[in-house]
Amino acid sequence: MDRACRVLLVGYGIYLLIPLYWLVTISLQANTDIVSGFSVIPDAVSFANFAEIGASAVWRSAFANSLTYVVLNSGISLLVAIPAAYVFSRYRFLGDRQLFFWLLTNRMAPPAVFLLPFFQLYSAVGLFDTPFAVALAHCLFTVPLAVWILEGFFSAVPRELDEMAHLDGFSFIEFFLKIFIPVNRGAIGVAFFFCFMFSWVELLLARTLSGSTAKPVVVVMTRTVSASGLDWGVLAAAAGVLTVVPGVFVVWFVRKHLVKGFALGRV
Repeated sequence: MDRACRVLLVGYGIYLLIPLYWLVTISLQANTDIVSGFSVIPDAVSFANFAEIGASAVWRSAFANSLTYVVLNSGISLLVAIPAAYVFSRYRFLGDRQLFFWLLTNRMAPPAVFLLPFFQLYSAVGLFDTPFAVALAHCLFTVPLAVWILEGFFSAVPRELDEMAHLDGFSFIEFFLKIFIPVNRGAIGVAFFFCFMFSWVELLLARTLSGSTAKPVVVVMTRTVSASGLDWGVLAAAAGVLTVVPGVFVVWFVRKHLVKGFALGRV
């Protein structure tokens, strides 16, 4: 039975890697080779597609813009969600459950519902076409998600920890920063991962709220369309390979906390 499970897991892993392998092989071929026929292993390997992206200031700026608003969104979301989740996990007040549910309803709404209000608001206050505008728009979805995840983790921490820190002479700020946050590193790692990935892959708000200055990668991808058709090699290199790299780095750096968080908390 164990051997059968291992075979199934290996087979499933290979199945999941097939699309990634296909994207990598396409990104390493010229367009003529891609459209000429089907081949599992490329006949000629070329890094010209990656070189074209690296040499283009437009592509570099697009990746920088995307990373900027994703990091901003993740940081803002955690700064808001950590104290909010602590309050929800430690205190009971009038309307606390209703407020918690209201936060989740924001996460349930599709992004398209908020396109026009965000566009008009940011145009009026001068935030349109800035990474900060996209980061704030994404907070409407990532903050409730982070609060929901962190509240489950924080509720599992015994209240006696707070009381013992108070008896030992710690102020609330000292307790929160030196004891409570380190104890919940796994929870914060899980919340950061989900905030980062949601903001990184979200397309509709990022495209609508950006113009010529803060264009993210998704907008620049449309430039691969020309009179001769799609530039499949560049599109695969940008959309399929380079956009996966930030997610891989995030998983690598928070992998220990991520595994612990999945094992202990609410995800």
